[in-house]
Amino acid sequence: MVKVRENYASTADGGVDIGAWVDHIDAQHPLEDRDTLIRACRRSLAIDRKAVREDRQWAPGASSFLTGLEMAQILTELRLDQETLVAAVLYRAVREERMTLEAVRSEFGEAIAQLIEGVVQMAAISTLHRPLKGNVLGQAQGQQDNVRRMLVTMVDDVRVALIKLAERTCAIRAVKDAPPEKRLRVAREVFDIYAPLAHRLGIGHIKWELEDLSFRYLHESAYKKIAKLLDEKRVDRDAYVKRVAEILRGALAESDIQAEVAGRAKHIYSIWRKMRRKGIDFSEVYDIRALRVLVPEVRDCYAAIGVVHGLWRHIPHEFDDYIANPKENGYQSLHTAVVGPEGKTMEVQIRTHDMHEDAELGVCAHWRYKGTDNGGSEAAYEAKINWLRQVIEWQEDLGESGNLVEQLRSDVGGDRIYVFTPEGHVVDMPRGATPLDFAYKIHTEVGHACRGAKVNGRIVPLTHTLRTGDQVSILRGSEAAPSRDWLNPGLGYIQTSRARAKVTHWFKMQDREQNIADGKAVLEDELGRLSLRDLDLDALARKVNYSSASDMYAAIGAGDLKPAQAVKAAQRVLEPADRQLDFRFARGRSDKAKKDPDIHIQGVGNLKTTIAQCCSPVPGDPIIGYITVGRGVTVHRDDCMNLLQLREQEASRIIEVDWGPEPEARYPVTIDIEAYDRAGLLNDITSVLANRKLNVLSMQTQSHSDSNMANMTLTVEIGDIDQLSRLLASIRQLPNVMDVHRHREA
Repeated sequence: MVKVRENYASTADGGVDIGAWVDHIDAQHPLEDRDTLIRACRRSLAIDRKAVREDRQWAPGASSFLTGLEMAQILTELRLDQETLVAAVLYRAVREERMTLEAVRSEFGEAIAQLIEGVVQMAAISTLHRPLKGNVLGQAQGQQDNVRRMLVTMVDDVRVALIKLAERTCAIRAVKDAPPEKRLRVAREVFDIYAPLAHRLGIGHIKWELEDLSFRYLHESAYKKIAKLLDEKRVDRDAYVKRVAEILRGALAESDIQAEVAGRAKHIYSIWRKMRRKGIDFSEVYDIRALRVLVPEVRDCYAAIGVVHGLWRHIPHEFDDYIANPKENGYQSLHTAVVGPEGKTMEVQIRTHDMHEDAELGVCAHWRYKGTDNGGSEAAYEAKINWLRQVIEWQEDLGESGNLVEQLRSDVGGDRIYVFTPEGHVVDMPRGATPLDFAYKIHTEVGHACRGAKVNGRIVPLTHTLRTGDQVSILRGSEAAPSRDWLNPGLGYIQTSRARAKVTHWFKMQDREQNIADGKAVLEDELGRLSLRDLDLDALARKVNYSSASDMYAAIGAGDLKPAQAVKAAQRVLEPADRQLDFRFARGRSDKAKKDPDIHIQGVGNLKTTIAQCCSPVPGDPIIGYITVGRGVTVHRDDCMNLLQLREQEASRIIEVDWGPEPEARYPVTIDIEAYDRAGLLNDITSVLANRKLNVLSMQTQSHSDSNMANMTLTVEIGDIDQLSRLLASIRQLPNVMDVHRHREA
């Protein structure tokens, strides 16, 4: 802000001469309408002066007027248009609520108001980046909504992001004399979010400034140490670079290559990062001395690299061709390291003038082509802002982890797929996404009303896994009514937290009584299929942190509590407290389970054990042992009918047993299936088992021609109760299957 006062003419009272300042801006980058920018400056100045009169806490360093001028100066250097400059001048006044968006809209037009609104919403990033206080839940939801709106705005108009970059550049410049806490807060935010943003947009000179200034406050001692080392050798280094540049300039001229050769500043953060990454000392950073060569054409770049390598010895493994293989943000250049005169290492960068402009200005270098008929330049511009279209996915990531920093700083990896809408728009999704995930990505109401999907013109199940290049069309019903089955992870309808959150929220909004009825039906069905009976439901509710069974049912009905969680808790209710179960089961064989020490005999030690065939308990079931004659101990489920008789007749042979802490076996479980008979039914059931890699020990089927019904009894090796629950749910989804449950004692 001091630069604004120093560089331009002052008024009699020592303020900035607005007319002279606008003349300077116009000379750098011609304006369409100087009067509009002058009017915006005067409006901002009037607001500032009013703030001085009304706010006794106001300080000169807090001037929204001077901040606006500095932002506009930065954006002028980036060659942004007049609308952007006007928005920058007025932004702080709106951000500080000293001017309304309605006033901006009426005085300066809709376009400028939209730009300012987008930048104001971008401030949500700053709030998300800091720990929340007070009403955390409510604040977080509001902030996420703001980020979503901001992202959409950014995709439509990249100028929003550029204005915010200019504002944060002013902020990091201004905190030099601020309290340490504020310096660290601003520096951390700039380093984590806005320097990577500048990098993604390819704006090199902004990126370097943001990194160096934030590094100065985040790692003060390291910054000062490197700065001191650079200062100590600056005179000798500059003289050396000047001599070497002259040598290279002459050699290029002899080869008829027109070139500009100059020294290149090495940034402190870049030096520190390289020292850390390679584990080297300052003296071993070869590109402290560096040259940049600018040539007219691409072919001249490769000719120049030949001249450089002909003059000096090339250092192996230190050549990068970013022309043939540009960086993700579009950066192009040739980089090489050589041993120059006096045996000193140095780096040489070679690029065309256009590449240099692109490296310094990034997306801004193509701004003037937007909306023109210049296809190649328009394509380059679109490639530059393609990442902005991708950041819509941040909305989902905010819901999953809230870690916006990591999303900004990481590259788009191989965990994404790209599918088309019927209109041909590209939508990027996480790998493994389903048509339901796609529907909720398009719009919440589209997801709620989804009843089917077509992929590449063919109807597919809603559990179908999408692949890159698929064209997806959603078939909608007349009413918005998600299915509770969509929330069942075992069925595979939904893979993204965004879609799951939308479905869960829909059920939360329904009537509590309906949620209770639905939740009760779901839980009773699940417990019935697993043959878990005689439960104290209020005790079960307390196990899952609800005060009553009704509250537990309502939570299940609303999607807050998963049935699988209640099933696990049900096992703990049935099992005595001193024999709580451990669910860490590895793979084994059922015949091994009969002899493995997975079952601990209370007070006796390791004895030969056998799983009772009458009830076939699996890990997670409450169990009791019966001492046989010659066959060791037979293990029954606690509610086995045979065991009840044995307790009455031979109570002295009943002993307590317990599942081992880390069983390695699978256990046989018998399943009953009732279905309408049809061709291919048995094949579908065995396919489910094969897909889940489950071994079938026995299978019995019986068809009834009079009722066209089929009854099947399967014995399958199961690892634990969760795996059994998922298997039953999958079989139940097959066409014509009426009922499937764990075999019950007669």
